[in-house]
Amino acid sequence: MEDVVIVGAGIAGLATAVALKRAGVEALVLERSEGLRATGAALTLSRNAWVALDALGISQNLAPLYAPLKKGYITNLDTGEIQDVSFVASNGDPVGPRSVHRKALLNALADQLPINSIRFSSKLTAIETQEHEGSSISIIHMADGTVIKAKVLIGCDGMHSVVARWLGLAEPVYSGRSAVRGLSVFPQGHGLDNNVQQYLGLGRKAGFVPLNDKEIYWFFTCTSPAKGADMADEPEVIKREVIENYAKDLPPIYLDVVQHSDLSTLTWAPLMFRYPWHVVVGNLSKQNITVAGDAMHPMTPDLAQGGCSALEDAVVLGRHIGKSFIQNGRLVPKEMAVTIGKYVEERRWRVALLIAGSYLSGWVQQAGSGWGMKFLRDAIFYRFFNSIIIKFTRYDCGKLNF
Repeated sequence: MEDVVIVGAGIAGLATAVALKRAGVEALVLERSEGLRATGAALTLSRNAWVALDALGISQNLAPLYAPLKKGYITNLDTGEIQDVSFVASNGDPVGPRSVHRKALLNALADQLPINSIRFSSKLTAIETQEHEGSSISIIHMADGTVIKAKVLIGCDGMHSVVARWLGLAEPVYSGRSAVRGLSVFPQGHGLDNNVQQYLGLGRKAGFVPLNDKEIYWFFTCTSPAKGADMADEPEVIKREVIENYAKDLPPIYLDVVQHSDLSTLTWAPLMFRYPWHVVVGNLSKQNITVAGDAMHPMTPDLAQGGCSALEDAVVLGRHIGKSFIQNGRLVPKEMAVTIGKYVEERRWRVALLIAGSYLSGWVQQAGSGWGMKFLRDAIFYRFFNSIIIKFTRYDCGKLNF
C-alpha cells in the first residue's frame, strides 16, 4: 500500500512529489518513458512560476542560470509596426520572465526526490477503486502485470491522461493550430540581447528568446497543420519547411535562428486544449483520485502558462494533502476525498480562465490585420486584456509552511 502514487514524471508530477516530500509524505512516481522526458526543449516561466518554485525550494538552483528577460518586441508582419514591452520595473529591477531548459527544470525537481521514488518504464493500463476500512483505495494495474494500491492517486500523465479519462473528463480538442518548437545553438555565441522577439501575421505567430549566450529557444505556430503529422519524425524536413515555406518571408534574423537548430530538439505537434467549461463543470476528482498539470487543464501556449500553472497545482495540492498528513501524523484515507476536493475547488476557476485566456490570446493575435481585427487587437486586447494577463502572471499560489 503506497500513500500516494503519481502517474507521470513531467513538471506537474515531479513538482507534486517534491511538494509532498516537504510535508513528509512519500510518493511513488510512475513514468512510462525510460527516463525524464524533455519534449519542448525549453519553456518560459513567469513570476507566478518562480513563486511556486520558491515554495518548492528549488528556485535558487535555477534562477542564477537564467537571466530575466528585459524587453519584448512584437512585429506585425503585415504592416511592419513594432510594439515593445518592458519587463523592467520603475525602480530598475528586472521583473521579466525567464526562459529555461525543460530538462534543467525536470532535473532540478528530480534531484529533490529519493533515488527510488521514480519508477521508469511503468505504463498504467487500468484503474479501479476498492473499499478498504470504510474508505476508497485505488487499485492501479500496470502493463507488466504489477498491481499497486494507493491511498491517493494523482494523474499527471499529460494531455491524453488515462486518469482524466477514468474520471470522465472530456477529451482535449484541436485548436486549429499547430506548433514547431526548437532549440538553436551558436557555438561562438549569438550576440543578441536578452529580449523576446515575436512576429504576428494572418494565421501565423513566430518568435524566439535567448536561454543563454549560445542557445536560443524558438517557435512557430500556424493554422496549416496538414503536413505536420507526416513530418513529426523528420526534423530535417520540419526545419526545411519552416525556412522555405511557412516562415520564408520572416526577417533574416529569425530564419538564421531556425537555421542553427539542433535537429534533435525539433518537434511539430497540434495545439490542443480542453474546453474551459469542461474544467468548470467536469469531474476533476473522485474520492481519492485527481489530476494536475496538462492532465487537468491542457491549454494553448499563447500565455506561456502551461508549465507555470502545473507548478501552481503542485504547491496547492501538496499544501492540502500535507496539512492533513501533519495534523493526523499519517495519511488518513477517509479524509482524502474532502482534502482533494479543496484542492480542486481552489484550482478549477483559475485554470479555466487560463485556458480561455490562452485561446483568446492566440486567436486575436493571429486573426489578421483588417481594420476590425486591428481595432480589437490594438485598442482592446493590448490595452485592456494585457493588464489581465499581467495579473495572471503575478498570481501567488502560496507557500508550503510545514
